[in-house]
Amino acid sequence: MLLAASAIPAFAAPAAEDLDLYAKDVVVAPGGPGKYTELFARTRERGDYTVKVDRSKVAGFADVWNDRSAEPCTESGAILTCKVLDKENDGTYINMVAVSVRAKNNATPDQQGELKFTVTDAEGGSATYHSTVSIGEGVDLAAIEQGLQLTGVLGGTLDVPLTVANRGEKAVHSVVLFFQGGYGFGPSKRYKNCEYSPADAFRHAFACRFPNTIEPGGAARLDSSFGFTVPADDPAPNGHTGSARWYTPADWEEFQSALPVRLGQQGTEAELRLEPVGPQSRSRQTDVNNQNLSTVMRLQVSGDQGAEVAALGTPATATGKVGATVPLKVGYVNNGPASVEVDGAKDLRARTVLSLPSGVTAVRVPMTCSSYGDWVPGKPGAKKYRCGEHKRLAQGEKIEYEFELRLDEAGTRAAQVRLTFDTGVDLNPANDSATITIIASADGGSENPGGDDGQGGGDTDGSLPITGAKAGLTAGIGGVLLAAGAVGFVVARRRKTRFVA
Repeated sequence: MLLAASAIPAFAAPAAEDLDLYAKDVVVAPGGPGKYTELFARTRERGDYTVKVDRSKVAGFADVWNDRSAEPCTESGAILTCKVLDKENDGTYINMVAVSVRAKNNATPDQQGELKFTVTDAEGGSATYHSTVSIGEGVDLAAIEQGLQLTGVLGGTLDVPLTVANRGEKAVHSVVLFFQGGYGFGPSKRYKNCEYSPADAFRHAFACRFPNTIEPGGAARLDSSFGFTVPADDPAPNGHTGSARWYTPADWEEFQSALPVRLGQQGTEAELRLEPVGPQSRSRQTDVNNQNLSTVMRLQVSGDQGAEVAALGTPATATGKVGATVPLKVGYVNNGPASVEVDGAKDLRARTVLSLPSGVTAVRVPMTCSSYGDWVPGKPGAKKYRCGEHKRLAQGEKIEYEFELRLDEAGTRAAQVRLTFDTGVDLNPANDSATITIIASADGGSENPGGDDGQGGGDTDGSLPITGAKAGLTAGIGGVLLAAGAVGFVVARRRKTRFVA
């Protein structure tokens, strides 16, 4: 009899030269607020490292100090030395060191230099990264509408006035508007001077550039063509939040460098205009008051529309010899009419729970599935898993998670699958659970005793079909990749970097 493998392999800490390092650039202005830049490494493993921050190239015009790391840094001349200890991280980043940057009073616009970060591992290997510090001209943009309460209907269009003012003492030369919000904020038009997140995203984001000069005391408003359209497949009633924020071009470049959701779909419709509504140096400009740049929007969508999800897989029975490895696919299909996982207050968010019987061992597990109890993604050998990812599914679309099981003991057993819901109510819970038959025999047994057609979601007994066992049976498409999503803003501080609206 074969024994189940339950241990997850141990990983060595990556060498410093193998780390994927990143720290954003910053633009600061004399008399303006300080900003920070943080060095982090994109990796799933942990380790002990030393980080040296060389400030010599910016010492003439900016003060740089450490005040965010869990372990204090030592200072020797222009060099900060910081220890990064082997601690639990979020499985995505090692947050190494954060430094604050403030312009000196005698700094002048367009001065520029680099911070040099050098990471050394316990064996003496090293890697470097450079972050640029620039001095900009201080300005003060402000959003006139600080908060908007909106109401809409499915498929309806909303006119949204957005106005930006210059409350500083210097003219502002061009601005950028960035919007991010829930699924209900569908762009009514896609303008050629704007870039958009993918059309199938579960949240919306876009940035529009305007060449306008806004004089001190002046203001400008988006033209009357601007607005949002509530998607017809939005769950209803529902609530969504969004935020529009104004940037100088230099501040937008700084922000965009740390934005996980990449824009890039250029609009093709007529240009969106920014029209003057009040009295009206080309150095890089940075806003010295970042507390008044945003308009927060709250949208309430009326109506009565939900979604129904059903178990899905192929076929209903898996068979094979003892010792063989067989594929198993579980998941669900959205039968609509509303989309699921749209990030609204009332949308349906389903998770798939797989319980395995004794006598079988999961030897391949998707990274979107975690073992129950210790919640380790992709861990083999557990008896129960919870699978889920943040990905919008329109009516008719499905999501699947593909496992591989080793048959350890002869006999017929049952695996249990059930759908659970983080939010929302399934319109038809009758097919939210399933029993899967797994047959292991010394002589290999039948290739496909069930003869199922693979459409488990519509079976009258509610059973969940799975992939067949022997080499002659084909496996379907693998698990869906994690959605990067969106929106809100991140900078990791020894915890998982995450966007929030």
